Amino acid sequence: MLADLRNAPRNQIVLLHACAHNPTGIDPTNEQWQQIADVIQERGHFPFFDCAYQGFATGDVDNDAYAIRLFVSRGMETLVAESFAKNMGLYGERTGCLHAVTASADTIPAVSSQLNRLSRATISTASAYGAKIAGTVLQDKELYNEWVADMGEMSRRIKKMRELLRDKLVAMKTPGSWEHVAKQIGMFSFTGLSTKQVQVLRDQYHLYMTDDGRISVAGLNSNNIDYVAKAIDQVVRSVN
Repeated sequence: MLADLRNAPRNQIVLLHACAHNPTGIDPTNEQWQQIADVIQERGHFPFFDCAYQGFATGDVDNDAYAIRLFVSRGMETLVAESFAKNMGLYGERTGCLHAVTASADTIPAVSSQLNRLSRATISTASAYGAKIAGTVLQDKELYNEWVADMGEMSRRIKKMRELLRDKLVAMKTPGSWEHVAKQIGMFSFTGLSTKQVQVLRDQYHLYMTDDGRISVAGLNSNNIDYVAKAIDQVVRSVN
């Protein structure tokens, strides 16, 4: 990744996942983020952050904002597309916001006018219902603290499901290594299953995931984890 950033032409827009990388579930360490920031700054690239899972990666909204705050602390201009669809359960509302960090206050009117122009041309007027819910939660101390606690609980549950799926596959001696399932973070797991194996899981076991083998760990629970593990085991053994 660092080599690609160095070899890219100068002044490119670089899309980065702030946390809980989708689909891999593998995030850079804090030290690696610093290296990424070094190269992006050296090459004059513009960082554009996709922040769709804040709070679901580590269970801590501040930890999950580390990369964004690192870049901003270095005086870098950036855009952050933030979604509350997952961490507030507002899937149907698709609620989010776009944060623009500029190097100078003089730039704000120009940025604001362009964003208003683009918004008007694409969606005219955004839905207010989800935004009002998010705004209420974020501005009410009691609701905010409850929301943060809930995300911590959800993050721990997802981590537990990862470890449980790994343990069951290891116990059945399913071919291959499954440590990556437990080491990844966030809502999704990049299982490493092939497209053929995914198709069999869909057709024969009614387990649905993307063609590249990405599964939603959030969809696992104590009632279906055995079925999922056994289906993966059987398909890995029978489908090359």
